[in-house]
Amino acid sequence: MSTTTVDTHVTPSSRNSARDRITAMFLGSEPLRGYTLLSPTLVVMAIGIIIPFAILLTMSFWTQVAFEFDTTPSLNNYAKALEHPVYETLLLRSIMISGACSIATVLLSYPMAYYVAFHVKRYKMLWIILMTLPFWTSYLLRVFAWKVILGFNGVINSGLKSVGIIEQPMEFLLYSPTAVVITLAHAWAAFAILPIYVSLEKIDRSLLEAATDLGDGPVARFFRITLPLSLPGIIAATLIIFIPTVGDYVTPALLGGPDGIMMANMIQAMFGKVNDWPMGAALSVGMMVTVAVFAVTFMFVSRKATEQIG
Repeated sequence: MSTTTVDTHVTPSSRNSARDRITAMFLGSEPLRGYTLLSPTLVVMAIGIIIPFAILLTMSFWTQVAFEFDTTPSLNNYAKALEHPVYETLLLRSIMISGACSIATVLLSYPMAYYVAFHVKRYKMLWIILMTLPFWTSYLLRVFAWKVILGFNGVINSGLKSVGIIEQPMEFLLYSPTAVVITLAHAWAAFAILPIYVSLEKIDRSLLEAATDLGDGPVARFFRITLPLSLPGIIAATLIIFIPTVGDYVTPALLGGPDGIMMANMIQAMFGKVNDWPMGAALSVGMMVTVAVFAVTFMFVSRKATEQIG
């Protein structure tokens, strides 16, 4: 009986050939090169976003039993979130406050971005840095500063009382949704200035000159050309402000009072004092889905409006 021996030795030429094929495939595929360059970012996103979200989503189907988890999949947490009106009220309040904050921030940021884009001829970057300089300080310090400004004996109430405009402090300034909107609008203004400024800076100035030659005044020129062409920056700024502020819990906790508490404060309580992590996870997932629906709808409507204007 004879035995056959299979030669499994890999020659250097075969290794080089395999390496050459891989190299050729890599060089010939632009998407593969792109994913390779993005691989560190994708790894960070997987570790920092995808995996935690998967854990959060999985936990939302569990049940808290004393200090332990019942890992049997269940929709009880989502049913509770839909049944109790307090969760719906907090979610709607969060969306309303964040929407008001987004509008206020854009209205506050647009004139500053417009001035730098159209009226500053030199050192534009220095102007941008100076406008964002106050936002380099701690977010918490700015919140406490607004607490002092809006307080019953704060700068605004004291100033108005000293000139005789009011006799009693205006109570709606502090511990109210108004205080939350004002503080968030100031805290996020820098993030709205930059995209609006970039959008305004990209406008072709010859279009404005042509409109002037056709008889348009400054107001008509602004509404017919400048504002429509700056809509991408406005849309980007609105989303940049709306998405994170709807989940803010520091400002409502310090300045909101009973009427300014938002959904994020309830979620924080579920993971803290209440010790019901699965319910907190369910509220978090529901809030993320709701915000995503609002954001996608806003982008769709804004794109249609931009196309019609264009």
